[in-house]
Amino acid sequence: MLTRELAIAKYEGGVVLPDRLCRKSNAEYVEYAERMLDVYRNGVGWTRRSLHRSVGRVFPEQGNCPEKRVRGFCKLLDDASDFMKADPQSIAKLRISVFRAAAMHHPLMSQADSLFNSQESTVKRKIAEEHGMDWPQLHDRLFSDLIENHTLNVFHGFEEGAMLLSRYNVAQTQAVMFDAIQTTIRATCDYKRILQFAKLAGLMVRISRMSDHYLFECDGPASVLRKTHRYGAAMARFLPGLISCCGWSMTTTLRRKHNGHRIRFQLDPTCGLVSHVAGSDEFDSSVEASFAKEWGKQPRDSWRLERETEILHRGQTVFFPDFVFVHRDGMRVMLEIVGFWTPEYL
Repeated sequence: MLTRELAIAKYEGGVVLPDRLCRKSNAEYVEYAERMLDVYRNGVGWTRRSLHRSVGRVFPEQGNCPEKRVRGFCKLLDDASDFMKADPQSIAKLRISVFRAAAMHHPLMSQADSLFNSQESTVKRKIAEEHGMDWPQLHDRLFSDLIENHTLNVFHGFEEGAMLLSRYNVAQTQAVMFDAIQTTIRATCDYKRILQFAKLAGLMVRISRMSDHYLFECDGPASVLRKTHRYGAAMARFLPGLISCCGWSMTTTLRRKHNGHRIRFQLDPTCGLVSHVAGSDEFDSSVEASFAKEWGKQPRDSWRLERETEILHRGQTVFFPDFVFVHRDGMRVMLEIVGFWTPEYL
């Protein structure tokens, strides 16, 4: 996920437009993305600073890629990597030791003379030998605790450049959510997964049953006291999971205003965003799958079977019956198949 300072968005006529890269208008970015991936795939042992500089060189100097966008790509590539981090305490001790040793020869001269006889290269070599290294090794070690000097250990990466571009589009959309005050979701299916992702993001959810859908209002406990955007980061974390679901539409109220009115941000499955979150299996167990299969073998004139289309809820506790039998006269009968169980579950 990107940070707030890497967000790129336009606010026009009360509508927010996150930065988006499209195949038609930004076709050259597919090649850029592949080259960025190659930098990280071949960059094991490189420092973070060197990797970022190499990514910057991927883009033409006169190209249409703003610096924020390049830094955004670097952040996403870093998030998909493991870096070797030096122990800050041992590095701090090393710096103190080196600086104290160098201070005894102050001032250091590039070329010693009769007045100042401490030659820089000689002193550096002597100090490095005392620490069992040559000077280039010691120099790299001196500030290896800084984040830009962490070295790449493993790049988990993306399978192809298109996946990196998809992650960037989602990340920029997430960045819009940092200013969110409240998010309302209209759902016609996939209720269980939507609520699971909301809970994993640390959001509170108020559930309302409508005639043909459910309304989920997502915010946090302090929202009952005042309009706050302190839960914007949680709503941003929630977004990739929501995008992986079906049958939803989202309306988010942002802190920003236009002509005295709050800006609203709307999204639905037709937005073109592709989530990296895996989709769910149709059934949670083979028992449920077998039951549905057996049900479908016989004609049912008056009844049809639906999968997890009801929500039983009380406060922040929710329960999803496995199946719902729906009669043609409107009667609905819920069925839960109990496999492994505990007394608390029952």
